[in-house]
Amino acid sequence: MTRYLPLLALATACAACSKPPQPHEPPAPQARVETPWDSLEAQKKKAQDVQKVVDDQAKAQAKAIEAQAN
Repeated sequence: MTRYLPLLALATACAACSKPPQPHEPPAPQARVETPWDSLEAQKKKAQDVQKVVDDQAKAQAKAIEAQAN
């Protein structure tokens, strides 16, 4: 038993001196890859923007007509 005592002490000392594991860093973000439907999404966004402008102009015209009627 006493022969194993230095070996046990050495193993304990090595375990106590070891560094704690480093936290894993998240992977760096990769560049966005263009998909086949990206152009369709861009066209959809443009159409929504145009529709919003048309709706705003229609509201403004309706207000102007209402103001003239009164």
